Amino acid sequence: MGKYTAHLVWDWNGTLFDDIHAVIEATNASFAELGLDPITLERYRDLYCVPVPLFYERLMGRLPTDDEWAIMDAVFHRHYWLRAQACGLTIGAAELLAERRSEGHTQSLLSLAPHEHLVPIVRRHGIEEHFVRVDGRTGGSHAGKTEHMVRHLAALEGVRADRIVVIGDAADDAVAAAHVGAKAVLYTGGSHSRSSLESARVPVVDSLAEAVAVAEELVA
Repeated sequence: MGKYTAHLVWDWNGTLFDDIHAVIEATNASFAELGLDPITLERYRDLYCVPVPLFYERLMGRLPTDDEWAIMDAVFHRHYWLRAQACGLTIGAAELLAERRSEGHTQSLLSLAPHEHLVPIVRRHGIEEHFVRVDGRTGGSHAGKTEHMVRHLAALEGVRADRIVVIGDAADDAVAAAHVGAKAVLYTGGSHSRSSLESARVPVVDSLAEAVAVAEELVA
């Protein structure tokens, strides 16, 4: 392994885990609790942002109240985790992870999915061994990824920020990467439209294989 090889920090939902349709169904279930109209995949990708309450503000024209947020968050997660059982990895993801590990390259997983749910599902898909670290969310679900990224980087002993490339499906992944001095590549198969991703001013790709190739170019 050359010293200039990228350490990849992978996102989970919508990146390695092909769950966007489960997310849409769970989102619409939470909307129904408050009498909101269902949302299409296209509209979701155009409007989605983190922190999630701001996404709801874009849809409702106002921020949800604390009570509304609590209801929507609980309903979303109840419906999502039921549907997530039937979701699989993104095409080619397992092979990419195994190949990088076999070549001696390091990678880790950073997700806003609750840690207690994330670890079992990663294990069930047989890919936990490919990561030097797996970090899910341990706090509230209203925040973004930036502080989570700071903690993740601090735990990656011996990995320099300028050798890290974050691969995710949301503009928030690029924001979190920039905050710690890392780079990012964004993938169009998840929560954001291409135009939304391009606003982050980092490379945007249509496959995970392309994401890995571009990541290596960024640290070459």
